[in-house]
Amino acid sequence: MTKLTNHPAAPLDAGNTALRPVTAGERVFALGDHASLWFSLGVGLLVMQIGAYLMPAMGTQEALLAIVAGSILGAGILGWVAKIGCDSGLASAGLMHAVYGRSFARLPIVLNIVQLLGWGAFELVVMRDATVAIGRQSGSMADGYWPYVVTVLWGAAVMLLMSVSMVQLVRKLIARVALPLVVLSLIWLSWQFLSMAQLKGFEALWSRAGAGGMGVMSALDLVIAMPISWLPLVADYARHGRSGGAALRGTWLGYALANIWCYSLGVLVVLTLPSTDLVTALLLAQGGLIVLSLILIDEVDNAYGDAYSGAVSAHSLLPGRSIRQFGVLMVLACTLLAMLLPMHSLEPFLLMLSSVFVPLFGVILGRLAFGVPAATLLDKAPAVNVLPVLIWLSGIAMYHLSSRYTPALGAALPTLVATFAVAWLTRPQPKA
Repeated sequence: MTKLTNHPAAPLDAGNTALRPVTAGERVFALGDHASLWFSLGVGLLVMQIGAYLMPAMGTQEALLAIVAGSILGAGILGWVAKIGCDSGLASAGLMHAVYGRSFARLPIVLNIVQLLGWGAFELVVMRDATVAIGRQSGSMADGYWPYVVTVLWGAAVMLLMSVSMVQLVRKLIARVALPLVVLSLIWLSWQFLSMAQLKGFEALWSRAGAGGMGVMSALDLVIAMPISWLPLVADYARHGRSGGAALRGTWLGYALANIWCYSLGVLVVLTLPSTDLVTALLLAQGGLIVLSLILIDEVDNAYGDAYSGAVSAHSLLPGRSIRQFGVLMVLACTLLAMLLPMHSLEPFLLMLSSVFVPLFGVILGRLAFGVPAATLLDKAPAVNVLPVLIWLSGIAMYHLSSRYTPALGAALPTLVATFAVAWLTRPQPKA
């Protein structure tokens, strides 16, 4: 077990719970808690839909290879950041302060809040559209005012979770109730679509060649996109763990399994019912209405995860308000955005913001993985830590240049590796 130490917070941060290590009494998550949380957060309709994007450009075996390799790699990076968060006891905002400086860190923290508002709204839209599709099929809903009503109801459900302790929510509701239900749902869906694949000729589908248009590296980028999108959030939860090793293994295992399963289901849906959208395809499966409803209920914790981490980040900037108060404001804002903004125009903006966080955490990993402890750097952090800032900005440029000029090589992985390597080579060295 990794030895954990609590470092005293700087006087400036005395009332800022996001910028000081959590106490020993708050460290309650064991390996199973981390695994349950990140399996649950890894399951979602959005993940299945993105998995479907791999087809028909890739062959079945190529797509599954990219899914397994990308999930293991992406979830491993997520777990690595979880370990740093657990070992230090710091939230993501604290890690950003430690690496980039107390003043400059406000920029990526604000960008993270904006990103989480967007993703939270996007999750509500996904849940709303699926709910309306279910209601439309049963004849109980029409377009009109129902989408607004459903959006408010899902927002209210997320708001209700905000009144519960995050630690208790993970340990009791997610681990004991939501996780078994969602696992049974995925097993049932897998069985149904594998049966359909068998009827269509499983061997032919397994040997199906791709139409071209997507290389292996581009596919890996697409698969890694989901675990990478959680990088700015993972430390907010992992810091409540008892052991850094358990945080790494639990996060890695839980998220990798969920990502592989959901991406593969997306591929399987396309292979068996290529002419229908994802929600319609799920409803066509035997018992699909019940299964889809359970997955939708599980989707609530994704929206909660966005709102909670956004609240932690906001609290780090304005510690006069509590995390719970900011959480309520986050949910209200996400609900309004879900009703007012066109999501199709918002998605490119969210993907652009994601390109900011790949190099951001490449630098954080490089500086903190094997160097001076994060809490020690936080206590001595200057206003602006110039070198990490320059590496991060160069990484953003590299990401966009790679996307434009070398798309076949991908953008996320090369940028992550390059920023990590430079940050690691220039990391602060512990004093002898």
